[in-house]
Amino acid sequence: MTALRPHAEDLYAEELAALKAADDRPKPPSWQLSPWAVVTYLLGGKLENGFEIEPKYIGQRRLMEIAVATLATDRALLLLGVPGTAKSWVSEHLAAAISGHTSLLVQGTAGTAEDSLRYSWNYARLLAEGPSLEALVPSPLYRGMQQGQLVRIEELTRIPSDVQDTLLTMLSEKVLPIPELSTEIQATQGFNVIATANDRDRGVNELSSALRRRFNAVVLPLPATLAEEVRIVQTRVEKQGRTLQLPAEAPALAQIQRLVTVFRELRQGRTDNGKTKLKSPSGTLSTGEAISVMNAGQALAAYFGDGTLRAADLAAGLTGAVIKDPVPDRVVWLEYLETVVKEREGWQDLYRACREVME
Repeated sequence: MTALRPHAEDLYAEELAALKAADDRPKPPSWQLSPWAVVTYLLGGKLENGFEIEPKYIGQRRLMEIAVATLATDRALLLLGVPGTAKSWVSEHLAAAISGHTSLLVQGTAGTAEDSLRYSWNYARLLAEGPSLEALVPSPLYRGMQQGQLVRIEELTRIPSDVQDTLLTMLSEKVLPIPELSTEIQATQGFNVIATANDRDRGVNELSSALRRRFNAVVLPLPATLAEEVRIVQTRVEKQGRTLQLPAEAPALAQIQRLVTVFRELRQGRTDNGKTKLKSPSGTLSTGEAISVMNAGQALAAYFGDGTLRAADLAAGLTGAVIKDPVPDRVVWLEYLETVVKEREGWQDLYRACREVME
């Protein structure tokens, strides 16, 4: 049975194998690929034998070089950015290219406990035999330190502050104390941590200055240009459409351009030509949300239409993405529809479809 969302190392196994075969540059200890090959895997390119590597991240090359170089040192990497800027996506692909797998993952939530970062116990064995290594249940960080692998921590700022500080000894001293056994786990070469965080969502716990010093922070920005953002959305939507096996045509470029234009104008508070100032809604309207809206529209077109994505298929998802807070965001969206969408040449179908959803 096909996995709904294959791991990066499985989905791109052919590319990783081709890069490994062609990679003759020096590798840090325990790395599967050299830093040059990791950046090539992320940004795409053509190998000397003509093999094409698909870009996973579309943006500034220097940001990826800094991220990869950080992981080659003893300093942990913190990927910062508003929601939808591909932090988790980049984190996963970094782990796939460097360690060869992405399974060592801690998902940060308000309920994350110290056990998730350190270790827990098999209580049946603990009661029967007492504390022992056999009764200990290792966390992803524990296994990463033992095996010399990358560990991913998603949404670090959602973890309570006192639990976050559990990482201090692991990141600075590279050891995990086990006081119950009067021993410790020492990190082996290749171990490091990639954490992701944003400061726009509710429920954020600020990192202490001591913990922040243990990370090198790389801020992933929103796409700089309309063309860049359109390319990201088009690439991801087409790939996800094939994975989900949607019986629909690939979305027309014009529909993607319209959606991305709406998101960018509302985000920046003005129209693309700079002539009209706009109010911005409470949501982030990120590239990730644009991809979700296109996927939802494609599903509507496939199962309840003729397979061709039209304005009516986008309207519900687009309206839902903009209106996060029912009262103020509704006012912002209605004003944008009346002053921009209604007056823009060739956008009347989108205006009518969105108004129908609002009624």
